[in-house]
Amino acid sequence: MKKFNFRKVLDGLAAASPVGSSGGGSGSGAGGGSVHPGGTAGAAGTPREEIQETLTSDYFQICKGALVSACADDALHLWNLRQKRPAILHSLKFNRERITYCHLPFQSKWLYVGTERGNTHIVNIESFILSGYVIMWNKAIELSTKTHPGPVVHLSDSPRDEGKLLIGYENGTIVFWDLRSKRADLRAYYDEAIHSVAWHHEGKQFMCSHSDGSLTLWNLKSPNRPFQTTIPHGKVQRDGKKPESCKPILKVEYKTCKNSEPFVIFSGGLSYDKPCRRPSLTIMHGKAITVLEMDHPIVDFLTLCETPYPNEFQEPYAVVVLLEKDLIVVDLTQSNFPIFENPYPIDIHESPVTCTEYFADCPPDLIPVLYSVGAKHKKQGYSNKEWPISGGAWNLGAQTYPEIIITGHADGSVKFWDASAITLQMLYKLKTSKVFEKQKVGEGKATAEIVEEDPFAVQMMYWCPESRIFCVAGVSAYVIVYRFSKHEVNTEIASLEVRLQCEVEDIITPEPETNPPFPDASSQLPSLKSLSGSTNTVACEGTMKDSIPCLSVKARPVRMPPGYQADLVIQLVWVDGEPPQQITSLAVNSAYGLVAFGNCNGLAVVDFMQKTVLLSMGTLDLYGSSDPYQRQPRSPRKSRQFAAGLTELSDSPVSLELERCKSPTSDHVNGHCTSPTSQSCGSGKRLSSADVSRANRRGPGRPPFRKAQSAACMEISLPVTTEENRENSFSRSRSSSVSSIDRDSKEAITALYFMESFARKNDSAVSSCLWVGTGLGMVIILSLNLPASDDLRQSEPVMVSPSGTVLTLKGAVLTFACLDCMGTLTHRPYEVWRDPHSADDGDKTRKRKLVMHSPSSSQDMGDHQFAVICSEKQAKVFSLPSQTCLYVHNITETSFLLRADVVTLCNSVCLACFCANGHIMTLSLPSLRPLLDINYLPVTDMRIARTFCFTNEGQALYLSSPTEIQRLTYSQEMCDNLQDMLGDLFTPVETPEAQNRGFLKGLFGGSGQAFDREELFGEATAGKASRSLAQHIPGSGGIEGVRGAAGGVIGDLTRARIALDERGQKLGELDERTASMMASAEAFSKHAHEVMLKYKDKKWYQF
Repeated sequence: MKKFNFRKVLDGLAAASPVGSSGGGSGSGAGGGSVHPGGTAGAAGTPREEIQETLTSDYFQICKGALVSACADDALHLWNLRQKRPAILHSLKFNRERITYCHLPFQSKWLYVGTERGNTHIVNIESFILSGYVIMWNKAIELSTKTHPGPVVHLSDSPRDEGKLLIGYENGTIVFWDLRSKRADLRAYYDEAIHSVAWHHEGKQFMCSHSDGSLTLWNLKSPNRPFQTTIPHGKVQRDGKKPESCKPILKVEYKTCKNSEPFVIFSGGLSYDKPCRRPSLTIMHGKAITVLEMDHPIVDFLTLCETPYPNEFQEPYAVVVLLEKDLIVVDLTQSNFPIFENPYPIDIHESPVTCTEYFADCPPDLIPVLYSVGAKHKKQGYSNKEWPISGGAWNLGAQTYPEIIITGHADGSVKFWDASAITLQMLYKLKTSKVFEKQKVGEGKATAEIVEEDPFAVQMMYWCPESRIFCVAGVSAYVIVYRFSKHEVNTEIASLEVRLQCEVEDIITPEPETNPPFPDASSQLPSLKSLSGSTNTVACEGTMKDSIPCLSVKARPVRMPPGYQADLVIQLVWVDGEPPQQITSLAVNSAYGLVAFGNCNGLAVVDFMQKTVLLSMGTLDLYGSSDPYQRQPRSPRKSRQFAAGLTELSDSPVSLELERCKSPTSDHVNGHCTSPTSQSCGSGKRLSSADVSRANRRGPGRPPFRKAQSAACMEISLPVTTEENRENSFSRSRSSSVSSIDRDSKEAITALYFMESFARKNDSAVSSCLWVGTGLGMVIILSLNLPASDDLRQSEPVMVSPSGTVLTLKGAVLTFACLDCMGTLTHRPYEVWRDPHSADDGDKTRKRKLVMHSPSSSQDMGDHQFAVICSEKQAKVFSLPSQTCLYVHNITETSFLLRADVVTLCNSVCLACFCANGHIMTLSLPSLRPLLDINYLPVTDMRIARTFCFTNEGQALYLSSPTEIQRLTYSQEMCDNLQDMLGDLFTPVETPEAQNRGFLKGLFGGSGQAFDREELFGEATAGKASRSLAQHIPGSGGIEGVRGAAGGVIGDLTRARIALDERGQKLGELDERTASMMASAEAFSKHAHEVMLKYKDKKWYQF
């Protein structure tokens, strides 16, 4: 893929002026060849059409709603932006010459195209037909010139005379071409290569930027040499010699002001003595030179001016800078040149996204609250003016319920986005890394043993919108519980340490007979940390690490601004030299005040109200006497595998190096690389004796786990095959049936769910329960014994105990849900949000308000309920308390599910599933009848697997690229309203009138001869171009073409009606002006007759 490069964008980007709105917003290019239109805030590039080649430049036809794009395959595309889905109307493919530069004059339908051979062609953008008028390079240069001038790097018409074209060649040759007489009026030469040219608005001077970092100013009256040469960033020599050369100035713009000095804006040109300096944009205003350093390389920039006419004072007010990973706008009206606050979510990939959550139809007060606290955290120093680009408009349509997207990132940050309708705007940003101490340069070795990089990467998130409790699980085996407050506090961060260990069949221990099959009860006692947050410093024997967390929580009081504030930090610790395994499941309940999380070793339940650990138990101990499998110690074998829960099992040996910590941003699919949502708790591969010996030699320092994992603790990989047709399908050679017990000695916790349910068969009433799903398809129900009165919640302990109920499924358990006796979804109990740091001290404010379940149509739970359980292979519906399996559906046999969620759709409930083979399926509840099965896309990218999630109202999303969130819907109601929800990229406005130049300025300031391009470039005069030079390709047809044509007809009718109204208005104004002129002429005639009569009979000496 070639690197894209923007050559020219017209001033149709400005929005404060009418021209900006008519331009339909900004055109931006992406390395993959995507066109993303932008405009008003929130209208960020949902419509998109793919171009197979890299985009090199955009050209707007001002006030026409059209866009011409030039691509790296030497093709020109004409886009229609008047319809809601932009479409290509025409394409022109050059066959013999490569396109290097294009120029579209204001209010012109003729596009100038410069080529690598130095020729200039002209294209009619209405018909997209090449004109027979060609400016050949050998005609433009002098006959005595012996060398080729190089490719065309600049084309522009003179502001004074549209019939004069300025052509810039790469080797430093400048030609001023007269289009009427077809000859060169003047030629100029410079010994440095030219990169760009900019006109003075009077058309008498122009400025060039060169490869040595210099700017030259030329006068048309004396083209022999530039009358001014400057190197802005060059060091002045003491002996008066020419300043040192600098880096090339890639682009320069020369904008004049009526009441101040002109602006000279350019990119590049820095000195070579500072090679580490970042890309910069330089603004020269008078004698002041300001350098603005950018975080990313500059692709292109464009100056926004008050007028679109090139022959008037430009009056620039802003500069739009397109970076490779960002878009910024600089305010030129203030001396310190601040930037505008960007309303677009361009920084969604500021840090790579590692996980996502999607919430539709959430409480309506959340978005204003998150926006208000997020606005307080925004950086200072922004311009106080509004975003200057306002082209286009959004139509919200009928679907106006609140939607929020949450993204977790590799640097530990969490972002909340407003995704209502089709808009996307960031509301609030939370930095989870602030609760931990910063690691010094010499103190990062311990963490490096755990995670090679990004130790704060967010692995899992859990959010309760009603109570505003937010919980984050990090890649370094920690959980943070956040509470929302509108008040700033300064307090210490409470922290706990949990010792979670499973000692069955460890690979490091060669003699498993020395280890008991089940861990001793004394070893499962939780290790508590003081609530002050001080680091636990348990003594270690030699280099053996024990009871040490991976990160250090801040021990001092921390200032917490309004928003989400850390309430409790829970960390898993090292156990006998073994690092803690990553967390594979997470659940929080605000009504119970409990948080539960698990990994491949076991389960931990923490009371975050009393800051105590209630349960820290291995997975095998959760069964008690109800364990359906008899796990016995086994003798060592020559070829053994790591103990693991859900991993890929392959017969081919693999090195431990392939199992090292992977980056959360890893998107490799081939081989054995895993993604942030793909984690195995061990290696799961068969190892040779040499591999085992190397693992024993590593000891405690061996790579403990991968960096990022999913809730299901899965490793997904593509099979190694030479057949290309299999590259887009996933396979996983592991058994998810009961026989996998023979190979897996650790059982991961893959799903957790708090709900009011029947824990046992003989229960007559519902009680608080925790449903636990494992990687072997086992479901364990734990009973929660909460204090009878909420007043005793802070003092009396909470008891957690296994109920003895065990249910089975095929494959790893993914999700749970509960339906009442009427088949209505029963929401989890929650606490109504109250500010924990409110200034009110009344009893009513301190007492918690609990909602135990949402009332159904019968206003009670009834005498039974339905439990919905979905694994990666099948779904089951159980009737409780009888625990009878009413319905079962085998979802897939050859693949496995990546994501499953119980969602509401059209006042009903269904089970939505996303399979690894690319199928999206929905099942009715509770009957589990298939409703939909669509082959949506093959999961060829780990990014899709780790970010795909469903939500209510028939919607889902995933990251289609590192920078783009793709939303989809499987709701017919949403599809019917989608066309109305799409925005309008083009807003028709009237073209501003040109300024009155005055009689004398029009007489002496420029050519008064009108220039008719149609007459000069038309087929009647110029003839036809060679057919072999370029090939015309019609735009896409089909249904979309018919819709576009219909939209074009409607647009034509609208424009015709507006034109008629404007014509009538102008005719009325013309009548008024004619009457006024007639009255003035009569008055002038009367006064002239009176003067004539007065001086008629007088002699010359009487005057």
